[in-house]
Amino acid sequence: MKTIEEAFRNSRNFWDDQEPENGHFERFSVKLELRRQSMAPKRSIVPYLLRAAVVTLLVTLSSLWTWDHFIRPDSKRMTLGQISPQYKEVENYYIHQVSLMQEEIVNTDIQNSPEQKEMLISELKSMDSVYVSLQKELKANPNDERIISAMIEHYQTKLEVMTYIVDQLKAISIDNTNTEENEKVTL
Repeated sequence: MKTIEEAFRNSRNFWDDQEPENGHFERFSVKLELRRQSMAPKRSIVPYLLRAAVVTLLVTLSSLWTWDHFIRPDSKRMTLGQISPQYKEVENYYIHQVSLMQEEIVNTDIQNSPEQKEMLISELKSMDSVYVSLQKELKANPNDERIISAMIEHYQTKLEVMTYIVDQLKAISIDNTNTEENEKVTL
């Protein structure tokens, strides 16, 4: 190696007396940049797409698992509508009638005691706990006619009770109205 270095040092005057052509440094820079670009590793979009797909898959699966284990409503219960279309009609009828009666109870004015109204509403909700247990039993035995008839009877009984309550509340309201009118007349 020393011989090559010595050869260059000795012939330095030969190389140093000439200047490169015009634009040499610009051409050299362009060639150097092209070589640098060709040497740079090529980036592919495939790894990024694979990462995005994996993340999307994980998020979807974890969401489904969360929904199935924590959020899904009534996963342990079964309704009459899930048995057959005829039972679905029956269930929809009773649900509609019960909701109408419940609205009447809520809208009925119990002047002397709002606590009684709250108590009525809580008692009606406690009746629903029986129905929830029937739904769970139906999930375990979907073809058991006894459970199906018990669920229909529950709706009928609840509707009868609610009708009786509404009638009694209306009678109390009428009595209160008549009493107030009688008091106004006597004054």
